[in-house]
Amino acid sequence: MTCAACAGRPPAPVAVVQPIDQNLDCPAIVAEVQANDAKLAVLGKEDGEKVAQNIIMGTVGAVLFFPALFLMDFQNAAGKEIVALQQRQNYLATVAAQKNCAGRPVAAG
Repeated sequence: MTCAACAGRPPAPVAVVQPIDQNLDCPAIVAEVQANDAKLAVLGKEDGEKVAQNIIMGTVGAVLFFPALFLMDFQNAAGKEIVALQQRQNYLATVAAQKNCAGRPVAAG
């Protein structure tokens, strides 16, 4: 049972609003949006892998070996981090609009 804590990492979601946001210029906003897009891609893959792992462990635990259920990841770290990054992307899009960053590729997640 003590292995249940080993099954997943704790989430570390990004803050949606950060103190430096109002000092960002348009190129800095675009750079952060692009960096966040790259993080979202990595987290999406991790989230998919965790879902697959949970399905496998749930099946194995239910059918063959009950202790395998303790290896399931119930923390959903990647999922929570994805939601926070998407909210950050939306906020950055709002900041970009306020700063008239028209014509620059600012995606909202």
